[in-house]
Amino acid sequence: MRMKKILLFLLIFCAIATAQEIPKNKYGLQVIENIEIYKKLIAEDSSKALIDLEKFIPGIKLDIRYATENNFTGQKVYTLAKAFVRLPVAEALKLIQNKLMKDGFELKIFDAYRPYEATALFYKIYKDTNFVASVWTGSRHNRGCAIDLTIVQSATGKELNMPTPYDDFTEKAQPYYKDLPDDVIKNRDYLIKVMEQHGFKVINSEWWHFDFNDWKNFELMNISFEELMK
Repeated sequence: MRMKKILLFLLIFCAIATAQEIPKNKYGLQVIENIEIYKKLIAEDSSKALIDLEKFIPGIKLDIRYATENNFTGQKVYTLAKAFVRLPVAEALKLIQNKLMKDGFELKIFDAYRPYEATALFYKIYKDTNFVASVWTGSRHNRGCAIDLTIVQSATGKELNMPTPYDDFTEKAQPYYKDLPDDVIKNRDYLIKVMEQHGFKVINSEWWHFDFNDWKNFELMNISFEELMK
């Protein structure tokens, strides 16, 4: 029992020491930009590892819009079309994928972990915080705890009919908007239900955006996909 207490104390001490290494940016946010600090964090707590979804869920479909010009910014924001999330998020998504596949469906991922500098760019372009996170709060995407996605048919790969396209900034994108065809409401509500059954919550302005319930336990990050893959 004493040894367990000592180990717990050492883990807490190391976590506090590592947290103190994270400098604050000009908005007063602690954002991890150093890969070595990130590696220390995951050595202390493996749940903080950012997981490559393509490796963790073989065959998962990606449509990473910010690695293309097909997004609201009209420019490529990412140099790689990758989707990373924290380990508990990846585990939950694997369960969701398995559940969907039994019904003949699969996930398609639009965006996952997003470096903080991308959030800063989005806010510079579009300052409506109903749709874009502010630079003084950061995004849950920056924590590796938010996921943008939809559902496709396994047999065809075709997306189910949803209220709007991805990154639509109208009221129709709200997850409880009612003036829609019945099949669209059914598809949207099915997506929300299965995500919320596995530890996520849809945000108020975007039917495609889901926050992991334990997001507060994870730090804001500004580490590139390239560094994560080394």
